[in-house]
Amino acid sequence: MDQWTRLDPIYDSEAAARTIAAAAAARADAQDHDGGFPQDDVADLARLGLLAAPVPVEQGGAGLGTEPGAGALAEVLRLVGYGSLALGRLYEGHVNAIQLIARYGTPDQRSRLFADAHAGHLFGVWNTEPADGGLRVEARDTDGRLLGVKTFASGAGYVTRALVTARHPDRAGVAMMVVPLEAGTRADLSAWRAQGMRASATGTVDFTGLAVNAGDILGQPDDYFQQPAFSGGAWRFAAVQLGGIEAVFDAWRGHLNRTGRGGDPHQLARLGEGAIAVEGARLWIERGAQVASDAGMPPARVVAYINLVRLAVERAGLDVLQLAQRSVGLQGFMRGHRLERLARDLATYLRQPGPDHALTAAASEILQADAMAGDLWTETAA
Repeated sequence: MDQWTRLDPIYDSEAAARTIAAAAAARADAQDHDGGFPQDDVADLARLGLLAAPVPVEQGGAGLGTEPGAGALAEVLRLVGYGSLALGRLYEGHVNAIQLIARYGTPDQRSRLFADAHAGHLFGVWNTEPADGGLRVEARDTDGRLLGVKTFASGAGYVTRALVTARHPDRAGVAMMVVPLEAGTRADLSAWRAQGMRASATGTVDFTGLAVNAGDILGQPDDYFQQPAFSGGAWRFAAVQLGGIEAVFDAWRGHLNRTGRGGDPHQLARLGEGAIAVEGARLWIERGAQVASDAGMPPARVVAYINLVRLAVERAGLDVLQLAQRSVGLQGFMRGHRLERLARDLATYLRQPGPDHALTAAASEILQADAMAGDLWTETAA
């Protein structure tokens, strides 16, 4: 008998995500305040199996994200993001952590941490820190204590298994480790006063004094930054963003139907442009998930493509926001209108780091590639 409850062999992750998305959408407005957090939605993730779903099948999960092309994971992330971008951000971080543990964990680490996922623990990946006061291991031996903080940590105070990067005195490079945390401790959300994503519980977490030993450290130094997984995984948050774009589009479309303004040819033209942007983003995500899992493509080419995915989805999101807000007008900026919060959350979440570098790095790879344009993203160009 396993130490956890295995998911049913015919577990339907998409059906679970649709159920969660509907409930999350209904709760999202109430969670939209400083210090908000989708507690009931995370409980649904656990209850309906989505916290355990990314765990490999042989260890009781559904292997979500390991299927060829990762299409099922893309669909789940899109649906969860449609219900709530804050919840989608948290779930994407949980999936990322489980995938890193599957890739770099020892058999003992995998067994122990995957059991935690089955038990309902929320994982997160936190690597951002200030220039001074970043996370490090103090002692110069196999056991030690942590000193320092992580910033912009979504789920701060609620994530109970934090996958973090830290400098280690006995290891060249940056160590990756999973640190158990008690809910409601060590988190400071006071600085998170963004216009959107207020329910993501994003803040600073102080790890000072927590014990860490060799068994907590995953893989080898700098494994966290190995390409193409490090940059290539960005398609996952873009899939969540796609869900948010679709939610904005549907709020806009619903407004036109309710107000009887959909027959105006200018409104129809804008809606058509929005539909093109939404479908374009969906196709970029679909192909990005395939490229990211293509072991035959050179890592630099994978990273270049995923950089393009990031920017194409961002562009689609900005286009849909502009079109929707122009169509709906001032009503869409009034609290209580469905578009108002959705637009704030999407505009905030679209702001990912280094967009200019992502674009120029992708263009540089394309420039030097010795392949026809139609072959750039195939094994023919390897």
